[in-house]
Amino acid sequence: MTMPSPTWLADLPHSRLLAEFSMWSADLIHLADDLKRIESHADVLHIDVADGHFAPALLFFPDLAARLRKASTLPIHVHLMVADAVLHDQVDQFAEAGADLISVHAENGNAGEALTRIKDHGLASGVVLRVETPVAASRPFLDRIDFLTLLGTAIGVKGQGLDPSAADRLREAGRYISETGRRVVLAADGGIRENTVPLLRSAGAETVVMGSLAFGAEDLAARIRWLHAL
Repeated sequence: MTMPSPTWLADLPHSRLLAEFSMWSADLIHLADDLKRIESHADVLHIDVADGHFAPALLFFPDLAARLRKASTLPIHVHLMVADAVLHDQVDQFAEAGADLISVHAENGNAGEALTRIKDHGLASGVVLRVETPVAASRPFLDRIDFLTLLGTAIGVKGQGLDPSAADRLREAGRYISETGRRVVLAADGGIRENTVPLLRSAGAETVVMGSLAFGAEDLAARIRWLHAL
């Protein structure tokens, strides 16, 4: 099993915007080829998991994460969009599959227990907020997580425009993180376009979850240089 450095989280650069590549936007017929193409450009691989209940899509599964783990040295971030009834089982399955970071939703009633379970596996943990959830809902978790991800579009649906509140929400989250004095990476997910990334960056995003902006780029190296320069 190919693994990133044990210190991967501490090694993430603080000074530049990070590129988190959403495997949902990869060529799913030629996933291995796409993984090779992006390996030297991505900072983190992002795997969305949805059960068709908590979010409308049906997305990815532990065996896929395990195959990606064997093929890549990049950190793997699993974003769980699943109902409370299966949340703990999904944490266990993706931990065993080789995830480095697992994020759960603040809207899950058992999110706190799930975060403890993630830490018990020795993994980094994160919380995600739907676009309609008040940012203050993240505050009870900030003393125990490593990533905070704010969705900028409706959950589990591709191709939407960025919600007008996204930048202000990032700024609010940044203030809450600053109050803790801890290193919590602030991520933006959804509505990631060439015209929105500078706005999200200026609002405090430290990483953006890239879909077509990365996988559809004619010159991926140039696209990532542009991103890192922001």
